[in-house]
Parts: sequence; C-alpha cells; structure tokens
Amino acid sequence: MTITIGFDVYGTLIDTHGVVERLRHYIGDQANAFSQAWRDKQLEYSFRRGLMQAYENFAICTRQALEYTDASFKTALGDEEKQELMEIYRVLPAFDDVAPGLGELKQSGAHLYAFSNGSADAVETLLTNAGIRQYFMDVISVDEIRSFKPDPAVYRHFLQRANVTYDDAWLVSSNPFDVLGAMSANMKAAWVQRTKVAIFDPWEIEPTATVSSLIELSGIMNN
Repeated sequence: MTITIGFDVYGTLIDTHGVVERLRHYIGDQANAFSQAWRDKQLEYSFRRGLMQAYENFAICTRQALEYTDASFKTALGDEEKQELMEIYRVLPAFDDVAPGLGELKQSGAHLYAFSNGSADAVETLLTNAGIRQYFMDVISVDEIRSFKPDPAVYRHFLQRANVTYDDAWLVSSNPFDVLGAMSANMKAAWVQRTKVAIFDPWEIEPTATVSSLIELSGIMNN
C-alpha cells in the first residue's frame, strides 16, 4: 500500500521564526516576542476569515497581522521595513531535519504533497528557496477553494486533489489545530512537536503519531 502524506508548510517544514534576525535589527530585544505574536495573529485572522466566509489569501492575513502586531508593540515600523519582512516570509529556511526526513520518505515510495494555507505560488517559491521542492509531487493550497484549515472542506479538497481516500492518507503538522482538523476528516495525522514546551490541545483526541522530527517520522512510516 502506498502512503500519501500531506505536509503542512508554515511551522512544520519551514521555520516561521526565521524573520527574527531581521526583526532584531529593527526592534532589538522585542524580536522574539514580536515574531510569535505576529504568527499567532496571522493564524487567528485565517480562522476568523474562514468562519466568516470572508476569504482573503494568506499573504493578506500575514500583512494585516504584521500591521496589528506593529501597532500592539508600538514599534512604528516603516512601510519599507514591513515590505522587507513580508519578502523574508517568502524565503524562510526549512528546519534542519526536513530535507533528510523527506528524502527518506520519498525513497520509501510515499507520495508527498505540500498542503498549505499559503497560495500555491507563494508555497512554490518558499519550498524552492528552502531547497526542498523536489521532494513533493505537487503543492495543494487552500486558496483553490477559498477557505482555511481547519475547515473540513479543506481536507476533503486535499483527498480529491491527491486522488486518495482517507484510509491511505496522512496529515503531518506541527499545528495541533491542523492535526485535529485532519483527524476530524477521518485522516491519520502526525503531530510534529517542534519544541519540548509545545502542548497538544486537550480535546480527548490524540494524534495518530507524535514525533519530534521528520527523521523520526520516517522511521515510523517505514516500519
């Protein structure tokens, strides 16, 4: 049986805190807290737009979250600085375990897809710049149906695009809301616990698997 795996991109394959170095140049010691708040607000805006059925693409959510965070932190970033931060979001680095883990999974015969809230062109650029695009059969974006994870329609869309049933499909994500969303759509799901302090939502639903890296995931999938 061939395993089909959809990989969340932002925060799972790609380190969204890769902007911290540039932020530190602009705002000093607030950089880490600013980066986390920006990411949290970015996701909140995608959730709200999905529920409101008032879709704008992920880049718009990201820019509006940046505007909010700048105002909240009173950092008074200029337009050029904000634009530079948005451009960095297109060239963020992959986590160190990603390339070797994806390589092992692909070599085993698994069908790998990038499955993201980001638009297809943004994700294509991001994966290419991170040096990992070659591992994926395709990029599947929520932009194609104008909604966001964890809308159940998004996971159904993934299954249709990958031409696979939920019995043979996995979702891999570092975001608990994404794991829970996939499992609610009857997919199997692996949670990548990127830090030891990360907590999975206490919803009385456990991930099919919990791993600390994609290398560990490869070992589980290949057994």
